[in-house]
Amino acid sequence: MALYEHVVIARQDISPQQAEQMNEDMKALIEGQGGHIAKIEYWGLRNLTFRIKKNRKGHYSLLAIDAPAPAVKEMERQLSLNEDVLRYMTIRVEELDLELSPVLARRDRERDRRDDFGGDRPDRGDRPERGERPERAERTGEEAQ
Repeated sequence: MALYEHVVIARQDISPQQAEQMNEDMKALIEGQGGHIAKIEYWGLRNLTFRIKKNRKGHYSLLAIDAPAPAVKEMERQLSLNEDVLRYMTIRVEELDLELSPVLARRDRERDRRDDFGGDRPDRGDRPERGERPERAERTGEEAQ
């Protein structure tokens, strides 16, 4: 059997649960045809680089597939009939990468960095607290001109 990576972009109007259900339907279709899905990653609702069918965002999913070519062909046929799918792309690969994709790895790294600082912004230890600011020197009339 051949190895494939498959990315699907679904309409922004559907819910994340519907996008996950679409992934499960593709998994059932592939497994019904004798294939195997090694990994499914739901990347969430992301901005599109350009508008596709009047949509500015889309639900992205990545699937790592080990299946015969007719099973992948049938999956692509079904996706082309589905109105919720904006785009899909299937690429044949030499081996499946079962680690986290760069998209999810970056998201986890950013989440860890935010947790380390205790919020979205880092601590600004070199600055005094709001109520503790030193008073400004009053300007004279000559300095203001």
